[in-house]
Amino acid sequence: MLFQIFDAFKARLHESNSKVNQVALEALHKMIPLLKDNLSSVINMLIPAIVDNNLNSKNPGIYAAATNVIQALCQYLDNFLLLQPFCTKAQFLSGKAKQDLTEKLA
Repeated sequence: MLFQIFDAFKARLHESNSKVNQVALEALHKMIPLLKDNLSSVINMLIPAIVDNNLNSKNPGIYAAATNVIQALCQYLDNFLLLQPFCTKAQFLSGKAKQDLTEKLA
């Protein structure tokens, strides 16, 4: 059930409409403390959706929302769940997103 919900939700994280994208990130930020480790089944789908377009966004609202989501993931989820997806994404990122994710890994 959770997988189906987040499969649909991840499209909002790739949304070309910046307002929709930012609201989706802000909503995800609020969901993380409630769902915590229950997100383990969808974390490999969520991290690319959060990072790909949002962590390098020139829109300050989207960038701030994305960094808040990453921070919440680090705070509320077992770090072991985040290690592999963060490493995988960090290999292929560039710019500020690579720097931000590498700092989280460290």
